Amino acid sequence: MTVTDDSEDHGHHLPAVEDWPKGFGEASWWPFITAVGAAGFYIGAALYVLGQNETFGFVTPMVGPAVFVGSLFVFLAGLYGWVYHAFVKHFWSRDTTGGKALRWGMILFLGTEVATFGAGFTYYFFIRAGSQWSQALTHVPDGFLGALVLANTAILVVSSFTLHFAHVALRKGNRSRFLGLLVATLVLGVVFIAGQVYEYYEFIVHEGLSPTGGVFESAFFGLTGLHGLHVTLGAVLLAIVTVRAFKGQYSHERDVSVATVSMYWHFVDAVWIFLVVVLYAGAEVSF
Repeated sequence: MTVTDDSEDHGHHLPAVEDWPKGFGEASWWPFITAVGAAGFYIGAALYVLGQNETFGFVTPMVGPAVFVGSLFVFLAGLYGWVYHAFVKHFWSRDTTGGKALRWGMILFLGTEVATFGAGFTYYFFIRAGSQWSQALTHVPDGFLGALVLANTAILVVSSFTLHFAHVALRKGNRSRFLGLLVATLVLGVVFIAGQVYEYYEFIVHEGLSPTGGVFESAFFGLTGLHGLHVTLGAVLLAIVTVRAFKGQYSHERDVSVATVSMYWHFVDAVWIFLVVVLYAGAEVSF
């Protein structure tokens, strides 16, 4: 079935042609746009740090945030096209092929994510073992903030279970349970993000921490911020899956996007647990 037939039969279209560049079969330029937007996040963060230092007078403090916001729009546009091309098109064309390849694609993607977070943890452990650590400002949340971290951790862990059992319900044909648990997962994800934002507010406004305040802060905000970005992306993917679910686009035979999003969500859950152990609980542990 061609793209033209798809549009005529269902009133839907692909945001990218299937054969681009010409002669390379079914391809898409949306992953490249998404990658450009993702790279802009790191460039914006770097420019923000440079803008805080008067040595780099050619970079104003607002350049970094502007690049970050612009990159966010590019990233979301690329993500929309990519998701539509990779998943939604298969539904409208009634195409059930390619599921195994998409699952392996997600596994390979998560492998690159392990490398990304691994680089951040390598930086953290490097400064942790260095002589500068004794002068670094360490902070382990206690009281209300400590309870907030524990509550946020519990929320994210529970969301992994709700998503898992939502997928199980879909495969068993229990549509109402599938929808209910899927919505619960999305709500828990949004609550986690809100808790993370509030934690940042408390740290920056009341505790005096900042991303440029020292070696510990740079590692803390860098790693937790990177994780927060991934959870936000996961929430966007969950929202897309939820909308599609309410339109009746999933069944026990057609669950590729549910399976791949679940893999991604379980990954960010596991990373958060490791972050809590290393950054929060291990900040003041002596070697």
